[in-house]
Amino acid sequence: MDEDQRHIPTSTTSSGNPSDLAHESPETGGSASPPFGRRVTSYLKTLLFTVLVAFLLKTFVIEAFRIPSGSMENTLLVGDFLLVNKIVYGLKTPRYIPLTNLAIPSFTLPAFGSVRRGDVVVFEYPGRHSDAEGNEPTYYIKRCVGIPGDTVVIRSGQVIVDGREVLPPSHAKSSYAGRARWREAGPNGGSGSVDGNNFGPTIVPKKGDVISLTAGSAAEWREFVEREHHRLEIGSNGKILVDGIETNSYTVRRNYYFMLGDNRGNSLDSRFWGFLPEGNIVGEALVVYWSWDPEDAVGGVQERVSKIRWPRIGTLIR
Repeated sequence: MDEDQRHIPTSTTSSGNPSDLAHESPETGGSASPPFGRRVTSYLKTLLFTVLVAFLLKTFVIEAFRIPSGSMENTLLVGDFLLVNKIVYGLKTPRYIPLTNLAIPSFTLPAFGSVRRGDVVVFEYPGRHSDAEGNEPTYYIKRCVGIPGDTVVIRSGQVIVDGREVLPPSHAKSSYAGRARWREAGPNGGSGSVDGNNFGPTIVPKKGDVISLTAGSAAEWREFVEREHHRLEIGSNGKILVDGIETNSYTVRRNYYFMLGDNRGNSLDSRFWGFLPEGNIVGEALVVYWSWDPEDAVGGVQERVSKIRWPRIGTLIR
């Protein structure tokens, strides 16, 4: 790219000769160059301002993520790098102290919009950290198929929401769903063996819903209640206690969503770790800004360049 050429008009002295653009000495009346310390301070201010702007943009507006697994194939491929809009669902304060994994209270300001069915969403894994890799925050990306209040049921791999079938995207990879089984948190947070082909029906909880608790259902809802930072116990007499108070119901504190990977047969999603609380949402996936095949990207520069997926760069995520 050619350098930007700018014309600098020359001023003239009283004698009509062009004046010298270089710095003159104080004795001749010209301006002296700023002291070294002042220039260093100016550079540091510029650097700090740039870092601050970048930090604020990453924290509140937009952030980059990399796709490590094939659960969203072929919407997203392993080796895709994407940008995520963090402000569309509401400006959130950080959930962790910067540069650490220490969790802090987070607050959400009014949103431009809410999560809709079909949105591709990045979020923090809502299950136990022991189920994920390591103790650091783990981020997933899935497609929303159920919003608060929806009824979701899966029969022989067919996803039905409020009585209507939800088809995967036409470009989605089709894997054998029968092998997608994990013994982790079920739809309500309860543990057990889950068949990804046959699931539900289950109602996606919304804020204010009242869940009836019985001796038979309390165990199934225990982890769900604990994820809302409350304690559910079953006393020796069979009575149910929430935070030590006897009750037969529980009022949901947050809105939740039901998430699925586009590659439904090879995706760890709401069928296995439960509903996604709105507070865990990071933002909506926007665009692929870089992509290459990480498995084949070895060798010299030429080989690496040949593995770049040029057609995918700039692809909008739908």
